[in-house]
Amino acid sequence: MKIIAHIGAHRTSSTSFQAYLDQHKNDLVQDGVAIWGSERTRKGLFAGLTPKPGPAYRKDVANRARGRIRMQLEQAERKGVSTLLVTEENMIGSTRANLRAGQLYPAIGQKMARFDWAFDHRIDRIILSTRSHEFWWSSAIAYAVSRGASIPSQSELGCIAANRRGWRDVITDLHCAMPAAEILVMPFEAFAGRPAVMLNCGAGVQAPVPGNVEWLNRSPELSQLRRALKARGEAVDILPDGHGRWSPFSDQQQADLRELYADDLFWLAAGADGLAKLVEDPLKETWRNSQASRVYKNDRGHSNDGRQQKVAQPG
Repeated sequence: MKIIAHIGAHRTSSTSFQAYLDQHKNDLVQDGVAIWGSERTRKGLFAGLTPKPGPAYRKDVANRARGRIRMQLEQAERKGVSTLLVTEENMIGSTRANLRAGQLYPAIGQKMARFDWAFDHRIDRIILSTRSHEFWWSSAIAYAVSRGASIPSQSELGCIAANRRGWRDVITDLHCAMPAAEILVMPFEAFAGRPAVMLNCGAGVQAPVPGNVEWLNRSPELSQLRRALKARGEAVDILPDGHGRWSPFSDQQQADLRELYADDLFWLAAGADGLAKLVEDPLKETWRNSQASRVYKNDRGHSNDGRQQKVAQPG
């Protein structure tokens, strides 16, 4: 049985992709494809794998989680499943944790090493979606504010924009945690809103024709954020006037974040040091106009050859 892990990232249309899989799960089962989505992963299957604040972490809790996963893998194989697609973006962390740290998935290595152990190192492929940093952070901040978080200070925004941890670092940590798994990178700019193409290119599955594909869990716009702040009794004048998408970053900060993404894409396009494979849009229509295409054409970016890889361990 081939095991594929779709790990998001957050704010890259992962919820819409999961809704598409749920919509067509009966068709997929007939083709030998099983989906483990949030209705399974968030109802106790993964409980205990990742330590949480509170009482001391007990190793037997993680062993029980590993036992549950192994048992359900065996059940899937007995049912004749040929491809198991596990889709859960919380495996790699959370947007709130990223905001607290001011950087992109700082603990992805430790977290995914635990999942690699729990799955007996049987995960064959990982699907990761990237997104331009200025839009990823803006979306994450807007979503967090709409759910009760405070608006970051100018100092916090400056630290985020100045931090040079990009998708290259995330992918490097991921490879160190799961060196045997193939990593496919599917940029948001090319695959968002196209779940059938994503399933076909990412999992090698003949995807059912999409029905009504809705873009779910979109980041709230300025008018929605004002209503959320007003409902909490907070001042709304901290937000700019107007409507549409909100970017809390200055023009220079946005430029810095765009340049970081250009470096990420250049590294991926150049082969990612053999750690991952950049998946291009097979129709080329979206990809041809994407930032990645401009990186290829202009040969932009920095080599960053001096970076050291940090090996992630389950402990």
